[in-house]
Amino acid sequence: MSERRACCVLRQHRSTQRKAPRGRDDEAALTADIVELASRYGRYGYRRIAALLRDAGWRVNLKRVERIWRTEGLKVPQRQPKRGRLWLADGSCIRLRPDRPNHVWSYDFVQDRTHEGRKLRMLTVIDEYTRECLALPVARQLKSDDVLATLADLFAERGPPEHIRSDNGSEFTATVVREWLGRLGVKTAFITPGSPWENGYNESFNGKLRDEFLDREIFYSLTEARILIEAWRVHYNTVRPHSALGYRPPAPEATAPASTGAPRLPSGSATLRLPSAVAQEASMV
Repeated sequence: MSERRACCVLRQHRSTQRKAPRGRDDEAALTADIVELASRYGRYGYRRIAALLRDAGWRVNLKRVERIWRTEGLKVPQRQPKRGRLWLADGSCIRLRPDRPNHVWSYDFVQDRTHEGRKLRMLTVIDEYTRECLALPVARQLKSDDVLATLADLFAERGPPEHIRSDNGSEFTATVVREWLGRLGVKTAFITPGSPWENGYNESFNGKLRDEFLDREIFYSLTEARILIEAWRVHYNTVRPHSALGYRPPAPEATAPASTGAPRLPSGSATLRLPSAVAQEASMV
């Protein structure tokens, strides 16, 4: 059967059979950027990758990124199970929820080890409303005096919060810490022993720190750990898209394009246009 008769039977225009399908001119470049970002940030899903692409200058919607993501066989990280609210017997909610910056801070410890097996200890301090990591000191040991020193520096820079949430570790329940916070008018919110989900904001941050960074790095010295962990903290605050903030970083005003009003660069390689802190981090990995 001729092409003319076949198209007549199917009621299709003959040009639809002769025109070869053609993708977009920038499809290869976009695919390369998506694969590169997914390789660099192995625990980011396509939504977070799409936010990074838009920040880098790409004009691309979420569906297109998802299509390329699935075509390339990239894997979406596992979702965390949802947590319910905490309720008293009379039905009232007892969870202290932040409603403005500097309202509720939370802090906790995270442990890791250097290559020779020696322990590393990190103190994570976050603002629960903005999700910003305020401090992330690293040492072999961190005691109550170190907690006080970290908080004193933050209070001098940002002012004391109204509440500070923590578990019942000896470094947080120490008399010297509670008395010092009380003199400054900071209310302590200790969670119920054995209930880490009550400190959900900080536990979520600690999980991201371990999943996206600590589990992928080998530290050969304390100095190297301090430098790399601080670089990741800056990246988390200024570059990493946060799903709870509409895929914006917790402190976007610290990035150069947002603060200086610099024009967006044309489409190309997103990984070459990320902020300098990220480029330095990538070079160290």
